Amino acid sequence: MDIDFPLILMVLTVVTGLVTLADKFIFSPKRLAEEVEVKEPVWIEQSKSFFPVLLVVFVLRSFIAEPFQIPSGSMESTLVQGDFILVSKFHYGLRMPVFRNLLVANNEPERGDVMVFFPPHDKRYFIKRVIGLPGDHVVHTKDGQLIINGVPRSIKIVSAEPKHRPIKYLLEETLDTGPHEVQWTPDAGYGPSGPAGEWTVPEGHYFMMGDNRGRSSDSRFWKNTATGEEMSFVPEKNIVGKAEAVWMHWDDFASIPSFSRNKSIQ
Repeated sequence: MDIDFPLILMVLTVVTGLVTLADKFIFSPKRLAEEVEVKEPVWIEQSKSFFPVLLVVFVLRSFIAEPFQIPSGSMESTLVQGDFILVSKFHYGLRMPVFRNLLVANNEPERGDVMVFFPPHDKRYFIKRVIGLPGDHVVHTKDGQLIINGVPRSIKIVSAEPKHRPIKYLLEETLDTGPHEVQWTPDAGYGPSGPAGEWTVPEGHYFMMGDNRGRSSDSRFWKNTATGEEMSFVPEKNIVGKAEAVWMHWDDFASIPSFSRNKSIQ
């Protein structure tokens, strides 16, 4: 069962805040008016203790920045499983927690940004690269070439590992935000760079792809499992934030955290 942590945090913050206010203006004056000393109830004491901490965490996590851990290899080689990243929650504008409606507009996503979002078919957080903006016509060929609005995007192989019989290729692809690495794996089920196809991005939506092109569940694959309908595009309201930096790498509890991968995310 998936736990909706943002909702739980908001509810706890609101409840402890209401209890703190109620104690200040209602319960505390009544206790002071009693002729004998009345001890503060435990539930009020605990609410007043936790409320400031919960409020700070709620504000920071909802409006400033939030840490995430990379759970899979779909963004290799930019991000690998075990990376801890920092995501800016205000880069694309401030959104109401839980309800996700836009409160204050800021930057629009750029082609090439690494973005955290909710896909149209899932309640879990995903992280992928922005490939198509609203109105774009995106073509992904069987050779791994991206053609956006009729313009082929630069892509070149920079290394093959190992050289004698490669199990993966690292390539440099260039989008609007600059060059970044993508990865091909020759034994991937849909070919080294994933399935070919073409899509036109609706207004208010975005087309997303992982950097590990043959091993990423992204806009090329998403469907409604009940109806088979394609759900290729991420609506603007599902944006969570922009991935800015890797600040730690930790494989599991049996290993020692490492800071050797710390970097800004391109």
